[in-house]
Amino acid sequence: MKTGISTASLFVRKNTEQAMQFLNENKVQTCEVFLESYCEYSPDFIPILKKYKGELDVHSIHTLTTQFEPQLYSINERARADSFKLLDSTMQVANAIGARYYTFHGVARLKRTQMNIDFDRVAKYTNQIIETCNKYGVDLAYENVHWAYYNYLGFFKKLKSLAPKLKATLDVKQARQSQLDYRDLINEMGKDIVTVHLSDINSDGKMCLPGSGVTDFSEMFNRLKDVGFDGSLILEVYKDDFDSYDQLFNSLEFIKELAYKIF
Repeated sequence: MKTGISTASLFVRKNTEQAMQFLNENKVQTCEVFLESYCEYSPDFIPILKKYKGELDVHSIHTLTTQFEPQLYSINERARADSFKLLDSTMQVANAIGARYYTFHGVARLKRTQMNIDFDRVAKYTNQIIETCNKYGVDLAYENVHWAYYNYLGFFKKLKSLAPKLKATLDVKQARQSQLDYRDLINEMGKDIVTVHLSDINSDGKMCLPGSGVTDFSEMFNRLKDVGFDGSLILEVYKDDFDSYDQLFNSLEFIKELAYKIF
């Protein structure tokens, strides 16, 4: 079990490669690399990432919101084919920097109408996505996201039954935004959780760094331990949730010390 920071926490403050270099220089144990745009999904970007990566361990990669992931499920054959090409090149990048997991949003639920998900169809393409990832030594980890398919309890369990190799990413921020209890998500994802995105919330309901708010992380970590979690605890907040980098690294130290006591 490792602790680390997502480069998404430095979004806009630093470009991806600069964020990796910064985390490496500050002896961060592991990270999730948030690839920010199409040029970064290309193998042409690999030498740049390798140049700045240093000794930093890369647990997982993430891509930007809805740039190609929803189209992996498209009924339009050309759109789907183009998206799978982007997925393949992104997995080449992931493999080159040593990432073991792909944190995945999937389809956006942009309309407010009730969606009737065709799980057989979703599983068909999810298994193809998994196959593409596995070709490069990467596992697919579906993330709970308030604006995507996985914004209600039961989605992961159903999809997992049809896509047995599927893994999970628990995001406690997104759980709050979906009005879900993270405890229920832990129970559903169970031993398939490989990544946890950590954030906190203060008494006014504003998101903040872990250790600065009201979340009981001791309980959370114990619940993760109970389901056999042995992945990475990744600090993922928005760039405006902290004022200084010292605050960011102090929060990571808080997580690291607590995790050492519990796991």
